[in-house]
Amino acid sequence: MTPDLLLKGGILLDPQSREMLEADVLIRDGRIARVAPEIPAEDVPVYDCADKLISPGWMDMHVHLREPGYEHKETIATGCRAAAFGGFTAVACMPNTDPPIHTRDVVEFIIERAAPLPVDVYPIACVSKHRAGKELTEMGDLADGGAVAFSDDGAPVQNSGLMRRALEYASMLDRPIINHMEDLSLGPKGHMNEGRVSARLGVPPVPALSEEIMIARDLLLAEYTGGHLHVAHISTARSVELVREARARGVPVTAEVCPHHFALTDEAVAETHFSTDTKMHPPLRTAEDVEAIKEGLRDGTIDAICTDHAPHASFEKEVEFIAAPFGILGLETAWGLIGRELIEPGVLPLAEAVRKLTVEPRRILRLPVPRIAEGEPACLTIFDATTRWTFEAQHIRSKSRNTPFVGAPMVGRAWAIYNKGHFVEAR
Repeated sequence: MTPDLLLKGGILLDPQSREMLEADVLIRDGRIARVAPEIPAEDVPVYDCADKLISPGWMDMHVHLREPGYEHKETIATGCRAAAFGGFTAVACMPNTDPPIHTRDVVEFIIERAAPLPVDVYPIACVSKHRAGKELTEMGDLADGGAVAFSDDGAPVQNSGLMRRALEYASMLDRPIINHMEDLSLGPKGHMNEGRVSARLGVPPVPALSEEIMIARDLLLAEYTGGHLHVAHISTARSVELVREARARGVPVTAEVCPHHFALTDEAVAETHFSTDTKMHPPLRTAEDVEAIKEGLRDGTIDAICTDHAPHASFEKEVEFIAAPFGILGLETAWGLIGRELIEPGVLPLAEAVRKLTVEPRRILRLPVPRIAEGEPACLTIFDATTRWTFEAQHIRSKSRNTPFVGAPMVGRAWAIYNKGHFVEAR
C-alpha cells in the first residue's frame, strides 16, 4: 500500500473537457488531497512525472481472467498484474469461466478475490445458463450481486427470441447486453477471415457476413425492445456502417474495438507462417476493414477501445493453426498500439484516445468516471504518448505468453497506476 504520494510535475489530462494542465497531485490516505502547480514534498514519497501525463484511471471493458476454472491460463491476480502494467486501473471480465459467471455466487467470488488488488474488477455475467443459449439466467440476482453487464461471449446468442427477452430484462435492470456477433451457421468450422488470404492458404474461413448478419439482427431487436445493445470487438467495414446507420436513427447501441483489429490484417497469418498468435475471434480482417474501423473511431461510431485479453497456455497454442484456440493477450500492448496506429498518424487526438479508455467504457457499464479533483479517490494512470519502445517477452505480465506483438514497435508507454491506495509502476 502507498496511501500517501506526491506526483510531481505531471500534465493533467481531463478526457471529458479535453483540458490539459501542468500541476502536482498530492495523495493522502488514497484520496486526492491537493492539486496545485507547486506542492512541497514534506513527508510523502515523490514520483517524478516530468514529461508524463496523468489521467483518470483507464478501464478495459473486455478481458478474460480465466478464474475460476482455467487458472493454468490466467488468474484474477495475474490478469490484474498485466492490466496494471498496461496502465489499466479497472477491467470488466467475461463469463466464459468454469463454472461460468451464471450464478450470483460466482459474481461475488470474483469481486471478493479482486478486492485486495490494485485493479478494480467488474464481472460480466452470462445471458443464458451455462452459456448454452437456451434459458435466461437470473439476471436480477446477478445484477444485485455486482454484474455490470450480460454476455455469453464466445458463445453467440443464436436464438432471436432469447435475445429479445434478454434485451427486455436488461433494459429493466439498466444493464447492456454484449453479444459476440457471429451467426455460427455461416462459418461453423472457420479459423481465419474469408478472403483472398484464406483461399491462398487453404484455411477454412469465417466470413465477415457471419458478424454482419448477427449485428443487423441485434440492432433490429434493440430498436424494437429499447434495450441497450453493445457490439463486442467489432471487426468489419460493413459492421461499422450498420452501427453508424442504427445510431443515426436512434437505436440504443454502442460498440468497442480491439487494437489487434486496427493494427493487423489477415495477411499476418501468412507473414508469420501460420503463427497461432495471429488466430483470434473474430479473426483478423482486411486492410479495407482496418481503415473502416479507424474511420469509425474517428467519427465516434465506435465508442470504446478494449483488448479482449484472452490468455492461453503455451501447450494449447503450440499446435497446428487449425487445432489452436482463438485469442491473444492484449493488456500489456494496448496503449503502445493506440499510440502507434491512432495518435501518431492523427486518426485520434490524444484526449479522444484517452476518453475511449476512461469515460466511454464506464459510461457504457454505468460506472462512475474517476475525477482528478480534491477530495476524490485517487484513481490515476501515468503515461506518455511519445516514447518509442519495442515490446519484448520480458514485458509480459500475464501468466500466458500468446501475443503476436513480441518484437513489435510501440509508441507511448504506461508508466504507473494509482488506485485503491496502491501505487504500481510498470516495470
